[in-house]
Amino acid sequence: MARALPTAVCLATLTLASGLLAAAPAQAATGAITGLAGKCLDVAGADSADGTPVQLYDCNGTGAQQWTVGSDGTLRALGKCLDVKDRSTADGAKLQLWTCTGGANQQWTVTAAHDIVNPQADKCMDVTDGNSANGSLIQIWSCTGAANQKWTAPAAGGSTPAAPMAVAPYLYEGWGNPPSPTAITQATGVKWFTLAFVLSNGYCNPQWDGSRPLTGGVDQQTVNTVRAGGGDVIPSFGGYSGNKLESSCSSAGELAAAYQKVINAYGLKAIDIDIEADAYSNATVQQRTVDALKTVKANNPGLKVYVTMGTGQSGPDTGLVNRAAASGLTADAWVIMPFDFGGAGQNMGNLTTQAAEGLKNALKNAYHYSDDQAYRDMGISSMNGVTDNNETVTVNDFRTILGYAQAHHLARLTFWSVNRDRPCTGGGADSCSGVSQSDWDYTRVFAGYTG
Repeated sequence: MARALPTAVCLATLTLASGLLAAAPAQAATGAITGLAGKCLDVAGADSADGTPVQLYDCNGTGAQQWTVGSDGTLRALGKCLDVKDRSTADGAKLQLWTCTGGANQQWTVTAAHDIVNPQADKCMDVTDGNSANGSLIQIWSCTGAANQKWTAPAAGGSTPAAPMAVAPYLYEGWGNPPSPTAITQATGVKWFTLAFVLSNGYCNPQWDGSRPLTGGVDQQTVNTVRAGGGDVIPSFGGYSGNKLESSCSSAGELAAAYQKVINAYGLKAIDIDIEADAYSNATVQQRTVDALKTVKANNPGLKVYVTMGTGQSGPDTGLVNRAAASGLTADAWVIMPFDFGGAGQNMGNLTTQAAEGLKNALKNAYHYSDDQAYRDMGISSMNGVTDNNETVTVNDFRTILGYAQAHHLARLTFWSVNRDRPCTGGGADSCSGVSQSDWDYTRVFAGYTG
């Protein structure tokens, strides 16, 4: 267990077209178009012949998945246009690749709501039957707002933006053979990492694992490496074992100062408070943590504060959330760790989304949020592979989790850990996943998150 954002296409001119508030196409941009279960819009067989069907498929970075959002309203791949077959406007009309003609059946509008609409038909691009399997054909259908009609297209002015701060998997330098963040970035595109763990040396003094120097050591080197690669880090305070600053510090003021020491050392944009040890069940420690985080947020405008905690199958204990809401602390994401429920053979993707719905309800009750506000103020921190309680979180489970996050625009999507995102070769349980996989398979799935 964890021991221890592309945005919608930004378009300047809004037009009311066919009953939808849609954005007019801007300058050309090229990249992947991602949809249901985080998969990509794909030209079948990478065949550029007229009439080649368009399908949903695992993202692979090939030319068959590189789409240009043109200023003329077209979506182009392999030199041809996305086309509604036979110029049909009927529900279920399939999409194909075809020589660009300028016809209305090749016109598309990307909306701020993540719909891709054919204005002639006044219908949305839709994954047939909501089937996320590779090879599912794409069609037009009356717009319903369902997840199988939600897409993230390249933004004007460049390739598909990522949600870099949201997707920052845990990386731990404390034992074993930690992976190279550079290798992970080169293989997956993920550039942000959550570094674990900042603990107390016993005297309210923050150190890595409570023993390694805050700066100048291997953790500092990792920060430098990540930043040299164009990314950044989110230090995580707490975790499962070790002395917690939240317990060692005697007051909220001292705890806030300890947090601030780390923020200043690295010029941070975000921190993670990983609450999963008995110390945090103490009401005094909880209140001290809440009050310290209020101070930190007040003193560091723009700093993201994530609070990560365990959960049951129906959602987390609501005590800390309620305490924070009553005290006026608004976290940038309340994040659940949906694993260690107990027992093998469970569908961990479904259990994760079930627990996330419980978190949503907790935030609605505590903060009086709407559904949309609650989703955007929450996150998921999963565990890849075999968990401490012998559950197996599969790569396909990660696709389920990704689809849920995409549909609800969660603020954070991460996991413990990239150390484990490789097949086992005799290393410890926290050095590999325990399942058959290739290096970084889990990371690649969450790399498709676009916020």
